[in-house]
Amino acid sequence: MALSSPASSSGQRGVPGPAGPRGPKLHATRRNELGLSFQDGGEHYDRVRPGYPSDSVDWLVPEGARTAADVGAGTGKFTALLAERGLEVAAVDPSTDMLEQLRKAYPQVNALVGTAEATGLTDSAFDVVSVAQAWHWCDPFAASTEIARILRPQGTLGLIWNQLDTAVPWVHRLSRIMHAGDVHKPGFRPVIGPEFAGLESHLTKWEDALTPEDIMELTKSRSYYLRANDATRAKVMGNLEWYLFDHLGYVPGDTVQLPYVTQTWRALNIHNAPPR
Repeated sequence: MALSSPASSSGQRGVPGPAGPRGPKLHATRRNELGLSFQDGGEHYDRVRPGYPSDSVDWLVPEGARTAADVGAGTGKFTALLAERGLEVAAVDPSTDMLEQLRKAYPQVNALVGTAEATGLTDSAFDVVSVAQAWHWCDPFAASTEIARILRPQGTLGLIWNQLDTAVPWVHRLSRIMHAGDVHKPGFRPVIGPEFAGLESHLTKWEDALTPEDIMELTKSRSYYLRANDATRAKVMGNLEWYLFDHLGYVPGDTVQLPYVTQTWRALNIHNAPPR
């Protein structure tokens, strides 16, 4: 789920910020131009967006961890994996609509409105803080400072991205038609603040079983489509229909195994850590 600093107390979403895949020059004001894109439609987002592979959270969460905060939690796609491990979980997101869906599915989770830069959570309360599909919407330095505050010393920061596997030629073309702009270039490393050290990564290749209709609905959940005018939306849908049905030869209701790559990054909180 994407998470940006709010332009008002309600929280707003926008295009990727300084650490995002579109480069470091995008201003925070530009991020907030897309603010309302994700404020509504939580049910649709939850239905069409993929979950995460279990080995992502297995690799991320250290042995003995008891508490976790999922920041930019959205409808709870990654929150679910943390809760299933028996962790005491808090979920933070600026969208009340997204959090409404999360609360319905995971009533045991403490869900509250906030941002990565201002979570509203208690100091040194968590063993793990995850940010799934959201770090590119954040100010990475302000968010690092805030997350280091709520993490215990030597606690783990986890940054997770689901991306279409564009190494597969037909998926690469699909991603361009969908305007899936969150695909990282080779050599990508997320920007994090000086509060963290030891950044390392884990890669999972997997497939999500969808119908062609699901892929079209998935496209409708992306920021490019959400902010587009009616003519642009019609063009995107027309191109998808041609590609999926005419070019690739699928028929409505077919199963499409859509390849994904999940990048999981982790780093340790060294802010106020006791000397060794």
